[in-house]
Amino acid sequence: MRSSSSSAHQALQALGQRLREIRIDAELSGRDLARRVGWHSSKISKIEYGKQTPTIADIRAWCEQCGAGEQIADLVASLRAVEGMFVEWRQMERTGLRRAQEAVLPLWERTRHFRIYSPRMVPGPLQTRAYITAVLTSLTRRRSIPDDVEQAVQVRVDKQHVIYEGDHQFAILLEENVLHHPIGGAEAMAGQLGHLLTVSTLPSVSLGIIPLGADRSDIWPVEGFWMFDEAEVTVELVSGHLTITQPREIAMYGATFAEMANLAVYGASARTLITKAIAVLDGQ
Repeated sequence: MRSSSSSAHQALQALGQRLREIRIDAELSGRDLARRVGWHSSKISKIEYGKQTPTIADIRAWCEQCGAGEQIADLVASLRAVEGMFVEWRQMERTGLRRAQEAVLPLWERTRHFRIYSPRMVPGPLQTRAYITAVLTSLTRRRSIPDDVEQAVQVRVDKQHVIYEGDHQFAILLEENVLHHPIGGAEAMAGQLGHLLTVSTLPSVSLGIIPLGADRSDIWPVEGFWMFDEAEVTVELVSGHLTITQPREIAMYGATFAEMANLAVYGASARTLITKAIAVLDGQ
């Protein structure tokens, strides 16, 4: 696996460094270790410098030849953490969308402060049933995955209880163009925009909209992302789901969110933009 994020790459490099230290402590050169396990010597170098991901069997062989069998379990756990940072959609959704929706529920339940930046669509916590149905139906078709849309929609609707219960807080930023992408058709989108007007008044929700005319000289639109407290950031890519846990990178997303938030309008001004988008739909 070649890493798809700097977080994953740094973790892979750290794993390689630990394996290198084990080899050095065993007083083996790279060539010595390669000869013992039957590999080309270049594989040792690639693993140690994070250019190749070792398998569990590789780690076991490495440690056994270096007399460090007691470290195998810990190193395998580190490997699994690296592999979990980037997950392809086909892996997450191989049995359908319902389980993928259910998988994030524990994270939603334990998070107190959500920060969500969405440049393309209304995010899940604020979606109507019709909007959710349109989104998940499209995903099912485009990714050729098993059709369990009805069940997956219900799971996503049920997850929205966190907006109304407990002490969860949602800071959500939308690019204004999100209001003008009629996902599900004009009728479904009008209902979605009306729902935004309602949920924007909830005490648990801070909804900011970045106007189309905002000066983007200092901070331009980036990939959509979710921040779960200070614990992790998730990013939805075309190819898969990226989880970021490096504190330095989490801080970068936090700073980006703060800059975006300074460009947004809130309250009555945000509702005016939503109302205008509804009027555009009514005029079509």
